[in-house]
Amino acid sequence: MELLLLGVSHHTAPVDLRERVDFSRRGVTTALGELSVRPTLAEAVVLTTCNRAELYVTCEDPAATVRDLAGFMSRFHDVPDTELAPHLYTHTGLDVVRHLFRVASGLDSLVVGEPQIFGQVKDAYATASEERTTGALLNKLFTSAFGVGKRVRADTGVGEGAVSVSYAAITLARKIFGSLEQRDVLVVGAGEMAELTATHLRSQAVRSIAVTSRTQTRAEALAQKVDGRAVTWSELPAQLLTADIMVTATGAQTPVINRTQIDEAMRARRNRPLFIIDIGLPRDVDPAASDLEQVFLYNIDDLRTLVDENLARRRDQVSQAESMVSDEVESFQTWLRARGSIPTLVALRRHFEDLRQSELNRLEPKLNGLSPEARSKVDEITQLLVQKLLISPTERLKNAGDEQTAAQYSEVVTQLFGLAEPLAGETTSTDKHTSPPPKTKTPVTS
Repeated sequence: MELLLLGVSHHTAPVDLRERVDFSRRGVTTALGELSVRPTLAEAVVLTTCNRAELYVTCEDPAATVRDLAGFMSRFHDVPDTELAPHLYTHTGLDVVRHLFRVASGLDSLVVGEPQIFGQVKDAYATASEERTTGALLNKLFTSAFGVGKRVRADTGVGEGAVSVSYAAITLARKIFGSLEQRDVLVVGAGEMAELTATHLRSQAVRSIAVTSRTQTRAEALAQKVDGRAVTWSELPAQLLTADIMVTATGAQTPVINRTQIDEAMRARRNRPLFIIDIGLPRDVDPAASDLEQVFLYNIDDLRTLVDENLARRRDQVSQAESMVSDEVESFQTWLRARGSIPTLVALRRHFEDLRQSELNRLEPKLNGLSPEARSKVDEITQLLVQKLLISPTERLKNAGDEQTAAQYSEVVTQLFGLAEPLAGETTSTDKHTSPPPKTKTPVTS
């Protein structure tokens, strides 16, 4: 069985096409059900996010399977093949391993180091496991990817620091207040940036979010999305008295909040800290307000500077992370080589055991006079002798320098000892434990 990947991502396809091939629209389980009955596949995992749609499978004939999967994606998403094909990419063998390891580590993301993809990879594998469409090879591939992702994040700074303007605002707010729990938020404006920042703040368990806009219906719509409350534009001065954090993103051409308004509010607040995130262009808050005591005013340039610094630090860590991925790919390659040698090792052990049993049977007349304890000791000694004889060939086969050498070793051992090939469909004990039980399948056409 060989590893194969076919997919589209932000590297190869525009956002409108990525939206059309999102497997979550019709359901990942539905896709897995259809994939599981395709004769070209043995195992399958579907990974779908806003930036990628990827099929990880094992198969005997990668070339035929690529054509089959491309047709499947086209029909499943109702996207013409001529429109989809130019944006597809494929990987086989160790290239699949490296790609998934980089994806799980956040190295292949639109924003390097973003943490969400790790959870999305875990969810994709969990779904496939529940649907019983994975086996020994994909089980090992994905569990190894989780280990790589954790190691990269733990040992490098590739996932540290805010790299979006909206999340940079949260980072600064936490530096001022520590925990944002029980803090009151005022959002001025109801556009995309205001919504994104308010959503991030809601995830920090703030106590309340008030939303105001010159267009009341838009304020009400945003308030509903972030579990807040809409207030009228005329209530803005009163809201300045109670808010701990204010986000402004109105799109107005002149400041909507001047220094005098904030000065009056701070006097009534008795200088209780006010954190202001002004992400409007032009700015919504008079820059002179930053001179006031206990007013912490940051504009979009301040936030972008923080984002750029964090991105630069992440880039410095990428080479270290890529090196870790390469090391783990080599480890996986060693596992693959060892797995490929298992049939030969099984046959060799069977051959030695047959010889041992044959010799014990031949010597049966001479062993009849031994006590049961002595007979047991003879059996134990001969078993240990066989195990010792097998140590060297076992290690050499498992640790062959490359796949070609491993195949050559296996062929030589098979010829030297006249080994019989394992029976068709025979599995090792390892495969029996790592592969899920077969799932009853109902043929589905696509």
